[in-house]
Order: sequence, then C-alpha cells, then structure tokens
Amino acid sequence: MSDFKKPNKKDLQSKLTPEQFAVTQQCGTEPAFNNEFWDNKREGIYVDVVSGEPLFSSIDKYDSRSGWPSFTKPLEENITYHRENDFYQRIEVRSLNADSYLGHVFDDGPLDRGGKRYCINSAAMKFIPKEDLESLGYGKYLSLFKIK
Repeated sequence: MSDFKKPNKKDLQSKLTPEQFAVTQQCGTEPAFNNEFWDNKREGIYVDVVSGEPLFSSIDKYDSRSGWPSFTKPLEENITYHRENDFYQRIEVRSLNADSYLGHVFDDGPLDRGGKRYCINSAAMKFIPKEDLESLGYGKYLSLFKIK
C-alpha cells in the first residue's frame, strides 16, 4: 500500500459511483438504514473503495442501531484521525493512503470491546467475503476466520 498513488479527480469520478465520490472525496454522508453494509452479517473484511487498503473486519462489526456499519476497532493502522471544529466536536476518520473520508469515531461503543464506535459510510468501503480473501490478495486475513 505504501506505493499507492491516489488517482486524480477525473479518474476517481469515472471509477466511483456518484455516492462513493460524494462520500469519500466530499465528506458526504449516506442515509442511515439505507446503505449497503449497515446490516451485513457476512464474514470478511472491509477495504477502502478507492485504494483497497484494509480497514475493518466483520469480527469487530456490531449493531450500534445507528443505521451505519459500526466497528469497535480498525483492522490495521490504516486510519487517520482529524478533529472537526464544528458544533459537535467530532473525530473524523480517513483512510491512510487514499485519504478517503470514511466517517467518525465516537466513545460510545461497547465497553467490553474498548468503548469505541467507528461509524462508517458503506459507500466508502468494499466488502471482501472471507471465501474471496485469498483470490483477491487479502489471504493474510484468512486466519481471522474459522474455516468451515
């Protein structure tokens, strides 16, 4: 991932859907309960839709009842944190290499799992099911899941 070069705006607009572009490049937010992964229960990992860098695992996903995919921690250190100076004083999270806007992290997650809630836009991610990890170049993450 360290050799990833973010595509220019025109290339990103042709690669991404309008919603993916609005979310990742313009800090948009998709509707709660009306997005691809809010209720996804399959095993696998979530990667940045722009760069493919690993972000989160289904193992750390939980139902926060917010209507967006929520995770207790990142899969790798591929997240950057930025304090927003708006009314809410939220912490924005972005992907490290692509600088894609992902969502926010809050301190209201499950206490028994660290207390964090990464509230992430589905449009910022691509889901890689565990059965496709090896073939898509993410084989090192297979060990996270019990092979059935």
